[in-house]
Amino acid sequence: MRNGVTAGDGRTRLVLGVVLSIVMFGVAIAAVAGPLRNVVDFGAPPPQPVPIPTSLVPPSEAPGENGGQEGFSGLPTMSVAELPSEGRRTLVLIEEGGPFPFERDGAVFANREGLLPKQVDGYYHEYTVATPGAANQSPRRIVIGEAGERYYTSDHYSSFREVLR
Repeated sequence: MRNGVTAGDGRTRLVLGVVLSIVMFGVAIAAVAGPLRNVVDFGAPPPQPVPIPTSLVPPSEAPGENGGQEGFSGLPTMSVAELPSEGRRTLVLIEEGGPFPFERDGAVFANREGLLPKQVDGYYHEYTVATPGAANQSPRRIVIGEAGERYYTSDHYSSFREVLR
């Protein structure tokens, strides 16, 4: 015995140090994992698309290729009347907030092709335009921007036309 410490105390200190380290590690993991706990809830239903207000963007009066109107994007333009009837029906559903016939309607459109004006992630949402007689999901889409701008593709994102009001 030296200074009131026995040889067994060294092992006790070692065990206490290991236990304390494990407890501190657990506390650190809990502190980091706590805020992440509710990030993904696999039991929750998928989020419903938020209706995009399409009345926010006034039509331009600048001369252009479509009845004196020019779009905001610099892309070719078209009128709502030029959309196929299924496209006009899709626009009505978008303005009414659904219900939408396709599972992915309202999903974020990432603009990976880079054909639409560059915006922050989540700015654009896509909606399928049905094609009568198509064996699977149609290649036709309407893409809506947060400010209400509307784009139509008939060839699954290879090209777009801005849909004017």
